[in-house]
Amino acid sequence: MNYKRLPFVALLLASNSLSAYDRADYPQAFEPDPARFASAIAEFQTADADNAPPKGAVVCTGSSSMRMWHPRIKDDLPGLTLLPRGFGGSHYTDLIYYIEDLVFKYQPRALLLYEGDNDANYGKTPERIFQDFKFLAEQCREQLPDLRLYIIGAKPSIARWAIADQMRRGNAMIQDYCRANPRSTYIDVWPLLLDANGQPRPELFMEDQLHLNSAGYDQWAAAISPVLLKNEAVFELNKQTLDLVE
Repeated sequence: MNYKRLPFVALLLASNSLSAYDRADYPQAFEPDPARFASAIAEFQTADADNAPPKGAVVCTGSSSMRMWHPRIKDDLPGLTLLPRGFGGSHYTDLIYYIEDLVFKYQPRALLLYEGDNDANYGKTPERIFQDFKFLAEQCREQLPDLRLYIIGAKPSIARWAIADQMRRGNAMIQDYCRANPRSTYIDVWPLLLDANGQPRPELFMEDQLHLNSAGYDQWAAAISPVLLKNEAVFELNKQTLDLVE
């Protein structure tokens, strides 16, 4: 359909078909304060003004493991229309707070998400992390019913190995949710980042023992890329057809 040719009233009705997202619906406190990312969000808005973001893209957002993947993400996910919007240090609560700016306004076909790592380190329980994830997922379903969710489970690391069990518990709850909900896919990066003894592989991490180095991102991509390429390639073909029609 060529939406440019629709009457203005029809476009107005279509734009109002989504209920407005209201931050006040979130039942918990936004902690830590999301205002610390105001400048990062402003930079994304400036980038959007300078270059119109692609339609029907896969939005890729989340904390530093996602953000630091951005320089090579298009090479690791070839052929997919991607919109990188990672912001380092973030929690699920930050993404909930800025979800309109980071996801909804782009009307993406899919969301690739990495959060939970900083949440656990901050002291949030697995149950709290899961509830934040669930709230986010439900808001996505309400605003974008056809959206496909890809959730990367919080990764293991040497620096945060002391809270590995809490992270596993949170990941397991999110994985169970994905199994029970259509268009929700959990991606487990743990097996490729651990050695034969079940410990984080030192050669995959930067000096801070938290963030992945290039070899680490090779393993990260090996877990994520097959899932995205298998599931999203057909939609990329459909998107190209629609772009030609428009």
